[in-house]
Amino acid sequence: MSWISTFAKARKSFIGTTAALVLGISVSLQAMPAYAGSNYTAKEGDTFYLLSKRYGMSVDALVKANPSVRPTNIYEGLKLTIPGQAAGTGTTAPLANISSLKVFSDNNVVQAWGKTFNYSKTINVKATAYSSAASENGKWGAVDYFGNPLQLGTIAVDPKVIPMGTKVLVTGHQFSGLPQNAFVATARDQGGAIKGNRIDIFIPGSPSKVRTFGIQDIKLYVLD
Repeated sequence: MSWISTFAKARKSFIGTTAALVLGISVSLQAMPAYAGSNYTAKEGDTFYLLSKRYGMSVDALVKANPSVRPTNIYEGLKLTIPGQAAGTGTTAPLANISSLKVFSDNNVVQAWGKTFNYSKTINVKATAYSSAASENGKWGAVDYFGNPLQLGTIAVDPKVIPMGTKVLVTGHQFSGLPQNAFVATARDQGGAIKGNRIDIFIPGSPSKVRTFGIQDIKLYVLD
């Protein structure tokens, strides 16, 4: 056999092997599910907490998928990534953003968002809302009484009625920028006008949007 014939056979074998390898990689790639993070454009009032409930995932997963986004600075038009959703569609199938609220007063137990909480008492209060705007936060800026950045779940209270650091389940509110029916909040802030059975709920968003909260009758469950 001449060296030309041997070379031709070797070349043919190499090409066949390469083609099979490329075809195998192509088939393998096509078989892989196209799952990554889908794009989402934030709306007024969106928070990582609300989005985690809507899409059935943890807040931590959303934070990790959006490392350049400050959780306390989500604004309308901001581009976010929703992890674990089909990539390329730009859409997802959100879960119902509604908490079922069940109260078992005989046992001082309340259930919300699929979790069970023990509570010591309830308090009926008048609630208003405030934003991170400088005009609403005085010389200290958008921080709570302890100097921490304001975030969803912060409420301002009269410490004579609700001691600082108290955790409560807030219920009875109606506002698109808050979890429906119930959410856990902590007394981390105070305000000169917050006296007696009054609370002020921090809500991320523009001052004009937050002002539409108005004054609402709210029931608090003081959590153990």
